Amino acid sequence: MEQPKVGDAAPPFALPDATGTIHELAEQRGRWTILYFYPTDDTTGCTIEACEFRDANETIAERGADVWGVSPQGVASKRAFSEKFGLPFTLLADEDHAVADSYGTWVEKHNYGKTYWGTARATFLIDPEGRIARVWPKVKAEGHAAQVLTALDELQTPAA
Repeated sequence: MEQPKVGDAAPPFALPDATGTIHELAEQRGRWTILYFYPTDDTTGCTIEACEFRDANETIAERGADVWGVSPQGVASKRAFSEKFGLPFTLLADEDHAVADSYGTWVEKHNYGKTYWGTARATFLIDPEGRIARVWPKVKAEGHAAQVLTALDELQTPAA
């Protein structure tokens, strides 16, 4: 499936967080949402990315935005990852990868001569009306939270 593009309505979904509480994207209307897809809880790149979002979370919240991280591991994995690194934002369990499918981030991967399916690292900035405001289709974990914060600032600054 193709990734949604800037201006598209963000595909709706409902997923459980680290406590099993269901979060629906529709409930985010009126707020900015940073929806980031990552391959695996508690791995090097995913930890770097999560900790950068953690460190920027206060500034992101001041801008009226929430961070939601999505990967295919279950609720218990989300809880352990969140607790281990003190992540103050929502991690969502997409165990059947249906949400990753709808956002075009469930892809065929190649590593060490093996082919398998997994989550591509990608981020979608969703505006308060539920539309895609910015897309990062291929994310490098290091420095990404700063890129997203810069984009959020640019989009929230009125044109002169």
